[in-house]
Amino acid sequence: MTPNRLDQRRARTRAALLGAARDLLVSRVPAEVSIQEITDAADVGFGSFYNHFESKQTLFDQAIAEVAGEHREMLEAGTAGLTDPAEVLSVAVRLTVLLAQTGPGMARVIDRAGLGYLDALAPAGLRFLRRAHAVGRLCFDDAEVAWSCVGGATLGTLRRALESSPAETGQAGRQAALGVLRLFGVPEIDARRIAARTLPA
Repeated sequence: MTPNRLDQRRARTRAALLGAARDLLVSRVPAEVSIQEITDAADVGFGSFYNHFESKQTLFDQAIAEVAGEHREMLEAGTAGLTDPAEVLSVAVRLTVLLAQTGPGMARVIDRAGLGYLDALAPAGLRFLRRAHAVGRLCFDDAEVAWSCVGGATLGTLRRALESSPAETGQAGRQAALGVLRLFGVPEIDARRIAARTLPA
């Protein structure tokens, strides 16, 4: 087999393992899943696993990082063109909660990852919060604590939304956004107006 074909085969095997891990995370926690189950789901040989990942945890961490990358890209696209940091924050919270309806598989992976998921988004999230604070739009004393507040509220609402109807999910997202805006000192009338806006298409 030529080096190029070997590289392609390795890439396909790695992608299959990551895809299997993501699929399993929709309904299982990593501790419940064996490597044999992963390789069976990926339709690859058991021995292939350690050619790509040091451990089961390494695989699941990489799968969650992939989801976080897709999530970040989705939020960047959804907030493109918005100039008010308060509106950017509101839209990001609402789009994340709406994943319960628009991307339930991704939403369940995020939920399975728990609060540790915030670490994958923290660099971008902290940069945004610090810029918003610097221009005086969002008020807080510690950016990392502020990030924990935003993330905890959003992930908690997402978990609730996974068991809710579409109408309830939309309302929950608006309420979560409103609460976060209030937390960061956005005036009540302004916060209500922003949280109630139609989401960008």
